Amino acid sequence: MSSTETYEPLLRRLHSDSQISEKSSPEIEELLRSHGSTVTPRWWLRLSIWESKLLWTLSGASIVVSVLNYMLSFVTVMFTGHLGSLELAGASIAAVGIQGLAYGIMLGMASAVQTVCGQAYGARQYSSMGIICQRAMVLHFAAAVLLTFLYWYSGPILKAIGQSAAIAHEGQVFARGMIPQIYAFALACPMQRFLQAQNIVNPLAYMSIGVFLIHTLLTWLVVDVLDFGLLGAALVLSFSWWLLVAANGLYIVMSPSCKETWTGFSARAFRGIWPYFKLTLASAVMLCLEIWYSQGLVVISGLLSNPTISLDAISICMYYLNWDMQFMLGLSAAISVRVSNELGAGNPRVAKLSVVVVNITTILISLVLCVVVLVFRVVLSKAFTSDAEIIAAVSDLFPLLAVSIFLNGIQPILSGVAIGSGWQAVVAYVNLVTYYVIGLPIGCVLGFKTSLGVAGIWWGMIAGVILQTLTLIVLTLRTNWNSEVENAAHRLKTSAPVNQEMANEGV
Repeated sequence: MSSTETYEPLLRRLHSDSQISEKSSPEIEELLRSHGSTVTPRWWLRLSIWESKLLWTLSGASIVVSVLNYMLSFVTVMFTGHLGSLELAGASIAAVGIQGLAYGIMLGMASAVQTVCGQAYGARQYSSMGIICQRAMVLHFAAAVLLTFLYWYSGPILKAIGQSAAIAHEGQVFARGMIPQIYAFALACPMQRFLQAQNIVNPLAYMSIGVFLIHTLLTWLVVDVLDFGLLGAALVLSFSWWLLVAANGLYIVMSPSCKETWTGFSARAFRGIWPYFKLTLASAVMLCLEIWYSQGLVVISGLLSNPTISLDAISICMYYLNWDMQFMLGLSAAISVRVSNELGAGNPRVAKLSVVVVNITTILISLVLCVVVLVFRVVLSKAFTSDAEIIAAVSDLFPLLAVSIFLNGIQPILSGVAIGSGWQAVVAYVNLVTYYVIGLPIGCVLGFKTSLGVAGIWWGMIAGVILQTLTLIVLTLRTNWNSEVENAAHRLKTSAPVNQEMANEGV
């Protein structure tokens, strides 16, 4: 049979949206392999719809999880504002500086779980996934022990970076109350990525919603009714994270959905830990360099000649940018799962299709958000303050916010692709050079040596993000997806050699 005779019936079977929606990834991979260069635009549209359904099934719940994890700390800090301005300042600096640092490290390390577990799930190496998750927990707990010293001695650290003695003291009280939270991070971050790698996202969203509602009620009770102060608020935050750990853990152990992927605790988690540690370290460095870069914008702005106006204006802008970032991080988590699953399953063309569809989707969303920010800049500024000078300063910065939101539609998504593909080490180097060698110095020069002030700092940092984004675009465009399938198989052999071990032991 000729290729044309084979091709026509295949196309006829694609005339119905319901039929293409029922096709599996291997079937789509075969269609793309055989006829990808000769199909019609209508056919590509239907394939894009097929991919979009898979993507939004994952990303909708992932966005809920990302936003509500962020909201736990946000609600706590909001309630501490009822205690007084000093307590609010201490809680804010501890939440942003100390907790933000720890969470960034834990979240970055957990992205290695997304890579290896996602690829193992795609390759149907289910028994190795629980071992990978346990291996991640061991490394996360080791990191938590080291971070405990940061929390305990946060007072002197905050003083060393220029905070007043009063704010540093309140920050230390709040940070010490969050020490149990670090160890909750060490379990929650790997477990959430373990479940997401299996496309188990709706239960995660339900658990996050439940914990968020309980947390809000408990925080109100402890802070406003019982008046247990700053330490009480921090302890409630820690308790809520442990509640989330308990919910995640019970689901993993008891749910039939995890029967094949979680087979109980095993000493195998300690074998082959060095290759996995290297990927974990690269993952942590990659994400931390991104998180600290945006936080540095706020810190550096406080060194300007009129720090009060600058800090208030940039903080309001960062609030809106963080909301956008949480949304995009949900999509980033979804695309990392899609790419890792398809590479592990040996479907390079479907992985590439996923990358194209998600980038087009997020760019369109970002363009809409940019228009909203620019049109309603004054209204959005007034939502936080009635001070005319601050409103004017925020409005002046909103064009920069729009640019950053547009870049958020590309950069975090490509980072998600990098996580799904296991490129963390390469992206870590890219982040270091574009952010800290190029972007940050340019921002400092524009901010302190010209009349641009905080806008100059932001423009410099945007320049770093643009360079990083362009580099990731080139890296993605030049990717040989067939080679990435081979790399995924090699990664599973070195980081998750569980199946072979079990075979050798006769299990």
